[in-house]
Amino acid sequence: MRGWWREITGLVLPVACGGCGRPRTPLCDDCGRALYGTWPGRVRPVPEPVGLPVVHAAAPYEDAVRAVLLAHKERGALGLAGPLGRALAGAVRAAAPPGTGVGPLLLVPVPSARRAVGARGHDAGRRIALAAAGELRRTGRPARVLPVLRQARPVADQAGLSACQRLANLSGALEVMAGGARLLEGGRVVLVDDLMTTGASLVEAARALSAVSGPDIPGFAQVSAAVVAAPSLSFEINRN
Repeated sequence: MRGWWREITGLVLPVACGGCGRPRTPLCDDCGRALYGTWPGRVRPVPEPVGLPVVHAAAPYEDAVRAVLLAHKERGALGLAGPLGRALAGAVRAAAPPGTGVGPLLLVPVPSARRAVGARGHDAGRRIALAAAGELRRTGRPARVLPVLRQARPVADQAGLSACQRLANLSGALEVMAGGARLLEGGRVVLVDDLMTTGASLVEAARALSAVSGPDIPGFAQVSAAVVAAPSLSFEINRN
């Protein structure tokens, strides 16, 4: 019901830019350029955790980009899923450029805690992933979303935890749903999320996938990851 109400109010309430608040547009040109106006880059958190796949991000997590992500996730500005999906699609292309692997791109969202999804009234990560898959298909890349990961046990709130504490908190927390491994056969697997900070969620998601990998699922051998945003210092260009 909460998600339905947000869909309706998004149609009837005055629209303002999710990044800067400029009226009469869900995302102004300036904030759009900040979100998806540059080429995605390789990102590595500091410290870089063991087991992290190669990750590409569309934009630094600052200013307008931070505001847009929070408006979509926490304030239910669901109309921003399209622009965020466009940004994520760019990161996916960088993570899995044409000619790498066979079959379609298989976007596997990193799941949020059930209580967080319930509190927000919508699954922000899956919504953005679906928008990204649509954008990829429109530009000639076969892609589909496969939400095959789920929480195997409850986890503590990550806010305020150090990088090491986040790794410990998430260790063993995810698993592939029954039958999920077979859905991933014959495609290039790309883990997707809205934000990478310490990389702990992506490490655990990659571990869960590797636990069910096998010779019939070659895409597991080259699992990569793509996110909308990451801290500015995580971008390789800023670490020289």
